[in-house]
Amino acid sequence: MSNFWITITDFGSAAVTVPLAAALILWLLCARAWHAAFAWIALFGAGSLVVAVSKVMFLGWGLGVREIDFTGVSGHTFFAATVYPVIAWLLLSKLPWPWRALGTAVAAAGSVAVGVSRVALSAHSVSESIAGCIVGFSVCTAFAWYTRGDAAPKLKTLPMAASLFVLMMWLHGESVPTQRWITDIALIMSGREQPFKRYSWLARKPVPTPAIPVTPVLPTPGASPAPVR
Repeated sequence: MSNFWITITDFGSAAVTVPLAAALILWLLCARAWHAAFAWIALFGAGSLVVAVSKVMFLGWGLGVREIDFTGVSGHTFFAATVYPVIAWLLLSKLPWPWRALGTAVAAAGSVAVGVSRVALSAHSVSESIAGCIVGFSVCTAFAWYTRGDAAPKLKTLPMAASLFVLMMWLHGESVPTQRWITDIALIMSGREQPFKRYSWLARKPVPTPAIPVTPVLPTPGASPAPVR
């Protein structure tokens, strides 16, 4: 079963999705869809920065949310939730709205499967995969909104689809040391020698402050009792 989840999770690897995102930029530029190309560059870059910052903050300073086991946005989930729905959205731009929406929804469902695989492989918690979906789908929504007034780009649909498919399958299973790069950045910025680890971080849950016992005040022997009013 783990091999199945590994196959799914590899579709969200940066080794696959970042080249796909770059190829998408080239196709948009070739179609002279300048506004869409620059919107995609800006939004994809902004989303990637959010993911990287969330990881650096935990690895370097231990900033996270213990109550929901959150140590940073899932990169695999984010990349999948960003790249594949946008590819579907553009490839189906010449189809009627219901078909375009359906195709994009199918791509989004595949992205959710990548998020599920990260949890199944114990690479991320549920909250981290959900965060990856939220950030990724937010980028997709923003891209669709920013380009809503543009004419449908004159993309060569079949060559574009074929090239992206070949690129995806060719790079599937490859890996890049993004986690190591982010860890190195976190250590340089924080000045630490070792990064924070999930298991030790979770083990150091804050202990509630014990209540201070209240000592009753006893009357002094021989003292007259206080008058009752």
